[in-house]
Amino acid sequence: MPAITLETERLILRPPQAEDYDGFCELMADAKSARFIGGVQPREAVWRTLCVMAGAWTINGFSMFSVIEKESGRWIGRLGPWQPAGWPGTEVAWGLLTSAQGRGYAIEGASAAMDYAVDILGWREIIHCIDEKNAPSIKVAERLGSVFLRKAVAPPPLSDMHWDVYGQTADAWRARRAG
Repeated sequence: MPAITLETERLILRPPQAEDYDGFCELMADAKSARFIGGVQPREAVWRTLCVMAGAWTINGFSMFSVIEKESGRWIGRLGPWQPAGWPGTEVAWGLLTSAQGRGYAIEGASAAMDYAVDILGWREIIHCIDEKNAPSIKVAERLGSVFLRKAVAPPPLSDMHWDVYGQTADAWRARRAG
């Protein structure tokens, strides 16, 4: 797996590791934090998700990062570039433990991931696939400068999920970052 690590003022973003399994399980066991990212799941299903994200680093050369809070060293979520087969675009997504929400971590981490997606991966557009009822994530997307672009249906086997797709071009992100 690539040895890519991003650091922000309060966070370390790195590829998922086996030691993150309990954190992933905590995220997906909490109804509030898991509601819009697949719902509550048993540990066995979470293991598969962790392996998919770790494997995407090998197959695609990118995937979501594990988010580590610098101050405590605690795993608090996963976020970053995401584009499985059939996905509606090049996404930077986020999912944080309930205890880490409302502290600006999603914006801080997503900003670093968007820089990475634009500057390193060369993405021309960044999207965020958000359930229309997920007001906190819509607010994060808007604070990142993203706007509503279109509606999308998730690819199989998630075809029952419908999203509002927010996003912006790489040029718009660069201009926002420079300003």
